[in-house]
Amino acid sequence: MTREELQALKSKIKAMITKSESDIKDMEAMTQPISPENAIGRISRMDAINNKSVIEAALRNKKRKLYKLKIALANVDEEGFGICSNCKKPIQQGRLILMPESNHCIRCAGR
Repeated sequence: MTREELQALKSKIKAMITKSESDIKDMEAMTQPISPENAIGRISRMDAINNKSVIEAALRNKKRKLYKLKIALANVDEEGFGICSNCKKPIQQGRLILMPESNHCIRCAGR
C-alpha cells in the first residue's frame, strides 16, 4: 500500500472507532435492567426482556470489533500489516477498506 492509501485507511479506522464508541454508548443505555414495577403488561415485558438480550449480544459484538479496530490502528504502520496471518499473502485492499480489523485474506477467512 502506498503512504496515501495507508493514511486514508488510518482515517477510516479512526472514523469507525468513533462510530463504534458512540454506538456502544447508545446500546449500553438500551440494556438497562427492566424493572418489574413497570406497568407494561406481561407480554410487553417479555418482549422487552427478549429485545434486551438481543441488544446485549450486539453490544458484545460491537465491543469486540472496537477492540480489534484499536489493534488495527496501532498496527497500521507496522511492516506486517495487511498480510494474512494464515497464508502470509497480502490481504486484498478492498477487504482492508471494509474490514480493517481483519487479519485474514478472503480465501483464508472463507475456510
